[in-house]
Amino acid sequence: MKIEKSSNIRKTPVEAEGAKDVAIRWLISKEDGAENFALRMFELQPGGYTPLHRHTHEHEVFVIEGQGVLACGGNEHRFGPEYVIFVPGNERHQFKNTGDEALRFLCIIPADAT
Repeated sequence: MKIEKSSNIRKTPVEAEGAKDVAIRWLISKEDGAENFALRMFELQPGGYTPLHRHTHEHEVFVIEGQGVLACGGNEHRFGPEYVIFVPGNERHQFKNTGDEALRFLCIIPADAT
């Protein structure tokens, strides 16, 4: 069991090639005993973006705050707070902060993908 305020969990920069001004908090992971899923929180600063990439696992995303664009499947999709986003496996995708404040979203992936 884990009960903890998210702001107490270490935030680390995403240093993958193609990322800019992105940080991640691993809220729940295998280290906590989660066998099936991992829950992460991403924070993108204004103008920040994740790398344009693909992988076999899917993403389930819930946007907490901020404005952004998801580049996926050759299209760009605008989103804001309380949007839910599903990115299928093997789909090339990238999240971009298009607003003037931090973009924060939760992202669930299979625990084996960590």
